[in-house]
Amino acid sequence: MDVHVRPVTADDEPAWRRWFTEYREFYRLVPDDAVVERVWSWITDPAHETNALVAEIDGAVVGIADYRRFARPSTGTVGLWLDDLFTDPALRGRGVGRALIAELQAMADRDGCSVVRWITASDNVTAQRLYDDIATRTHWVTYDAAPASR
Repeated sequence: MDVHVRPVTADDEPAWRRWFTEYREFYRLVPDDAVVERVWSWITDPAHETNALVAEIDGAVVGIADYRRFARPSTGTVGLWLDDLFTDPALRGRGVGRALIAELQAMADRDGCSVVRWITASDNVTAQRLYDDIATRTHWVTYDAAPASR
């Protein structure tokens, strides 16, 4: 199966929306069309930090990767942060996620970035099988704090 990865275009909107919506459902996020619309507007705004790649097989979009650059003050470098990765569930284990991450690694190399980094849910063992094969699991623990006004 030949997976082709490329930057998202305006023509990809319906497919991107489908996979992003399914990504949000997978992580049990409350359905919210306004969120989907907002993120799409970020991706299509050249001035916004959020970007996206799509993976295609035979011209059909079968996966997405939303990403952005981030400063790493501790190392004085810039990395790529993979925010959202989702592939057609029927094609899991067939190289779509691997191809999307490989393209991010190639971009990081071309752009002089020091790392491609992401997080995943501790119970997402299917994804972790891929991630453990292509990346190093870190010892860092993630925390979320609400803004002071909440």
